[in-house]
Amino acid sequence: MIGVRTVAITYQDLYSNTSKRLAAQGIEAARLEARELLCVASGKTPEKFLQDLNLYTTDEIAETVEAMTVRRESGEPVAYIIGEWSFCGLNFGVNASVLIPRIDTEMLANIAINRLKKDEEARPGSNFRVLDLCAGSGCVGLTIAHRLKNVRAVLVDLSEGALDLCKKNIRRHNLTSRVVHLRGDALQAPSHALGQFDMLVSNPPYIPSGDIPGLDSSVKDFEPLMALDGGADGLDFYRAITRLWMPALKPGGHLIYEVGIGQSEKVAMMLVKAGFENIRITRDTGGIDRVVEGRRPKEREIPDLLHETKQEER
Repeated sequence: MIGVRTVAITYQDLYSNTSKRLAAQGIEAARLEARELLCVASGKTPEKFLQDLNLYTTDEIAETVEAMTVRRESGEPVAYIIGEWSFCGLNFGVNASVLIPRIDTEMLANIAINRLKKDEEARPGSNFRVLDLCAGSGCVGLTIAHRLKNVRAVLVDLSEGALDLCKKNIRRHNLTSRVVHLRGDALQAPSHALGQFDMLVSNPPYIPSGDIPGLDSSVKDFEPLMALDGGADGLDFYRAITRLWMPALKPGGHLIYEVGIGQSEKVAMMLVKAGFENIRITRDTGGIDRVVEGRRPKEREIPDLLHETKQEER
């Protein structure tokens, strides 16, 4: 009879079967991912899902989980399948237009927040403008604005798909009054109309072009190439942003980058040559240099710095 389940299956059974299938594909977090798929398919929170393990599912839920599992078995990242991912304790909508937020990038957001807190201590009652360049889903800039009520943020990306997600994530976190999204190319000088910022944060493309074919298939086959490819040595965006976007920083403003493995010293030297001060390199929890930062000097003239930087590159 159509519409009648022939074999009853509980959430526990469906969870167990899904976990085994994912584990067979070599997915290390098979149990966690299986739970995520079932929670989304059933509309349950993780807590409610655990409470209902011994209850029977519906045909619709079982079919939805099956379709999701097939996609995951093909290598598609679970974040794209469920349409969202957690970053710094907040959930952000994601799709194949943007990189999936990584835990490594949480360090970038947390350092930015700490720097602004210290600035606020020095200037009580101040408001701060933050620019998130190469914003992707907007997770970094939105996290900063969510944590600090005296922050107004601008999310800039070249991808229309990324900007559409930024717009949705701004609304998702009720930040329409303090965060806007704009289309812009990090490899080009910014418009003067953009104004100046107290902080520029960026997690730009930094994978060397020749390394991309060797990336895990879940990355190279599904995540956007334009968000990965940093040029021949992976440093194209750092060179451009450091040189071209300094005028967008107020005197004393922070420039904070996420960097790839083995890139920290080269990026730090770019900042030194461009005249930035208070250069810092911070390692992530895995002991890898992950964040490079500096402050725009308060006294020197920008045109001279830009001229010096260009001379160094020749």
